[in-house]
Amino acid sequence: MSWRYSKFFMKSFLKAVVVAILTFEAKLLIRRTKPKIVAVTGSVGKTSTKDAIYTALKDSVYARKSQKSYNSELGVPLSILGLENAWNNPVLWVKNIFDGLFRALFTREYPDVLVLEMGVDRPGDMKKLMTWIQPHVVVLTRLPSVPVHVEYFRDPEEVVQEKLELVRNLHPEGVFIYNQDDERAQREAEGVRQKSFGYSRYSPSAFTLSRDEILMEERRPVGMRCLLTHNDESVELLVQGSLGVQHAYSYAAAVAVALQFDIPLQKSAAALATSVPPPGRMRILPGINHTLIIDDTYNSSPTAAEHALLTLKELTAYGQRKIAVLGDMLELGRYSSAEHERIGTVAATAVDILITIGVRSRKTAEGALENGLSEKCIFQYETIEAAIAEVPRMLEYGDVILVKGSQGVRAEKLVAMLLEDRTKAGEWLVRQDSMWDKR
Repeated sequence: MSWRYSKFFMKSFLKAVVVAILTFEAKLLIRRTKPKIVAVTGSVGKTSTKDAIYTALKDSVYARKSQKSYNSELGVPLSILGLENAWNNPVLWVKNIFDGLFRALFTREYPDVLVLEMGVDRPGDMKKLMTWIQPHVVVLTRLPSVPVHVEYFRDPEEVVQEKLELVRNLHPEGVFIYNQDDERAQREAEGVRQKSFGYSRYSPSAFTLSRDEILMEERRPVGMRCLLTHNDESVELLVQGSLGVQHAYSYAAAVAVALQFDIPLQKSAAALATSVPPPGRMRILPGINHTLIIDDTYNSSPTAAEHALLTLKELTAYGQRKIAVLGDMLELGRYSSAEHERIGTVAATAVDILITIGVRSRKTAEGALENGLSEKCIFQYETIEAAIAEVPRMLEYGDVILVKGSQGVRAEKLVAMLLEDRTKAGEWLVRQDSMWDKR
């Protein structure tokens, strides 16, 4: 036990040292190059929104975005320095430190705009970042009643307050852009002294979405589109290869940010029309036996799971059966049982077959059963490996399968087995690099 504790302590100490060094280098680089910083936070849709903003900006301004979901006290310095995560390789971490120092001191060409995703895992995470970062634009996605990572906080309000440190530290001449359909975000906007405005789908705002619809080709969904209106101007937003109103929100936020850099709506909308949302975010993929997979395996939270199920429910024009594979939602603490059961009640209205993965998701199955879904249509598995052994044999021609779960469930492994062309897994799915194979 003492050996394990010593190893854990040493690993934690070395990580703290690396974080301190990289943070110092990133701080030095920012002070020297003075880029504009666009910071994205919230409890749902941060990565998709960050990627959409970068897409809307990159053809008009010299910009860089956080790679993948680098949004922590380590990920943010890595993004600023343009370095990769070395994972458990000490040699590569030493190389990162020296490369970071060289870039901090000698880099001549540096992006004019940094688009950074900023998240919190523990109390104090955002406060630490705000001691050396002051964003010029803050984008707040959503603040749901039970956010992910709440397990490590006293209550959901403490998570919200930690994220709002970003808004409080906004540059005096900065801009606050928020999801106006989120009541809490709207209330927070009322207290912001800087310029602020919202984007929305279900209420009037500075950037209002409307007329969203699923696009079909040969009776198969291929994406979605909607109309975005700002003042007297309207543009069509086209989302390729993915579904869900959350993408409309992300694209609306991206257009709003682009306008702050004098990029016209038409130009940013055209740039977004050529992109595809990140892997694992409601991506539409061809499955075995002419099935259709909706891959939402990047992560899961109660709000995101509910939206995914409601999107599945909307697919009335395609598919023989609607199947949801729902894995555990992690880091919900004392809210876990109730939220899993609540998602089961939503699933009962949206699916023909429910498949759960993990012990927490037993409550999802119970919620679905209590709300009218037949016991014959509910299948439960303890592990992803058990599901992989049986689920492929359950599928019938034309089924639509939503797969969603928290990162620790590794539900993308099941999606890989359901793909019509498994050789595409590395291109289409999340967590496909060699480091994840070892975890």
